[in-house]
Formats: sequence, structure tokens, C-alpha cells
Amino acid sequence: MNLETTYLGLKLKHPIISGASPLPDDLDKVRELEDAGIAAITMYSLFEEQITQNMVGAEAHIGAYENSFAEAISFFPEAGILERGVDNYVEQLSKVKSAVDVPVIGSLNGTREGPWVNYASLIQEAGADALELNLYFLPTDMEESAAAIEDRCVRIIQAIRDQIRIPLAVKLSPFYTALPHFARRLSKAGADSLVCFNRFYQPDIDTDTIDVRPSLDLSHSHELLLRLRWLAMLSERVPCELAVSGGVHTGVDAVKSIMSGAHAVQVVSTLLINGCRQVGEILDEMKKWMEEKEYDSLDTLRGCMNYSRCPDPEALERANYMRILKSWRA
Repeated sequence: MNLETTYLGLKLKHPIISGASPLPDDLDKVRELEDAGIAAITMYSLFEEQITQNMVGAEAHIGAYENSFAEAISFFPEAGILERGVDNYVEQLSKVKSAVDVPVIGSLNGTREGPWVNYASLIQEAGADALELNLYFLPTDMEESAAAIEDRCVRIIQAIRDQIRIPLAVKLSPFYTALPHFARRLSKAGADSLVCFNRFYQPDIDTDTIDVRPSLDLSHSHELLLRLRWLAMLSERVPCELAVSGGVHTGVDAVKSIMSGAHAVQVVSTLLINGCRQVGEILDEMKKWMEEKEYDSLDTLRGCMNYSRCPDPEALERANYMRILKSWRA
């Protein structure tokens, strides 16, 4: 059975890769991931705020992270993480690259235009095989329109594209007014892949202390549904590859993602919950399902349930919404 796939110009033995998380901070974990069979490793993010922290002060950065941190495992980093800075990130990336034979994908996280985009070239020079840009952003400015936000994101991608030769993936949220149109613009701006989607940090309210309380839940398989819908909508309609991030815990989750059009499947939460051995469990379940359904390769499976090829494309749109409401009974 052929599970090989191509993602960001990289030939991978299968589509299961680790998403951005603190795991690459530990070289033993990195080696464990490779031994477990992971196809590629994504570094934790280097943040725009880390790059510019000397200008605005560490205390301001911690406050900013309370509302905008986007990694899958820790939405509220300690000050020590912020203080590591660019040099430490680049050094660790280089160590990870030397420790494993699988591709290593660097990660940048930022939303504002500025000189921080120039650091993409340092990630490339450190040995990254590709770069993932996380455009996590929570719009709060009542004077900034949706069009202005999208235009800014396009300019950021163009600026980073000018800095690097390696492939570029862009990690998005699903909350854009016209996501298909925006996705096409990002592809034209230089994105080689779109990653659907980053996970938003959702703070809670502590009714005892009358304060905002940082809150984090790891992903669950039910979160995959939103991703499947948009993967299916974008597959074969935008001129770039697609990857899924958020909600993949099992081999069946991975199969659904590929059927919707994904070229790569990012996993984080299931690795943190079950350990690196979960990579093998996912692959075994994928192979078993494909054998039972008589699929001999991912190429024949990929996109078979996207908008263009789905037996009932209306089920991905408003018609399904109406049918579900009409069929529900108390």
C-alpha cells in the first residue's frame, strides 16, 4: 500500500506530520517522534513579539500573549519562553535538523507588517526545509475593515516570500468573510500550502476572583468537522496544497481529512495525550481502512469527497443546514 504524499515540495513517506508544539524543544522527543514514524516535524513558533520584544519590553509581550497566543498546546507561555529570542530559536532548529533525517518545518507567527518578516531568512539559513506562517489574529480594532485585514495578510506573505527560497505554508483561522476568495489571494501572493486551521485561545471568566482566567483544552475529533468542510470547499479550487490541523486523533480522522483534499495531516494533541506511539496507531488504522475499502494509494483517495467530486455537494452548503433543521425532533 502506497501512503506516500508530497507536501511543500517534500516527498513524505506518509501524510502524518507533527504540528507546531513545544515537542521540538526536547531533542529526545524529536528522536522519539522520528522513531515512531512521523513523516515531518514542525517547530514551535517564533513570534513577532519575540523578535521585537527589546523595543516594547517583556511585560507588554506577556500581556499581548494573553489574548493572542495560537500554539496547539500552550496558549499562555511563561516569560522564559519569550526571553529565549531569535538566537535560541535558530539554534534549536539547527539542532533538531541535525538530530533527525525527516524534514523539519520552521514556524513564524505574526500579524503586523514590520521588520520581523526578515527573520524568515534566518529560519531558512538554519536548515528548515520549509516555513509555516501562522496568521493567527483576533480583530478588535473597530476602525479596521475585513478588507484591510486581508490586504495586510497578503502583504505579509509577499514580504516573507521575497525573503526565502524554501516552500511557504500559511496557517489560517476559518473566520474570514469570504474564505475561498481569500485563500486564492494567498496562493497568488506566494503561499505553497494553506493549513486549516489554527485554534483560538478562549479565555474564561473566574466568577470568584472577578478576573479573566486563561483556559486551554486540547483538541477533540469533533473539531475536525469544520476543517473537513473547508478542505472540501477549497480542494482543487485553489492552486496550492492543503493541510489539516486540529481535531485529528485517529486513523479514521486522517482518512476523512485526505478524502476532503488534505495533502498533509498535522497532529499535536493526540501525541500529547497518547505519546509518540500514536503515530503508528494512526497509520495502522489508515492502512486497515484503505485495505477494507480497496484503496491502494493516497492519490486515489485524496479529494474524493471534495466539493467538485462529492456525490452530494449541496450537503456541504446551505441545503444540508436546512435539511438538518427540518429533520430534528425534540
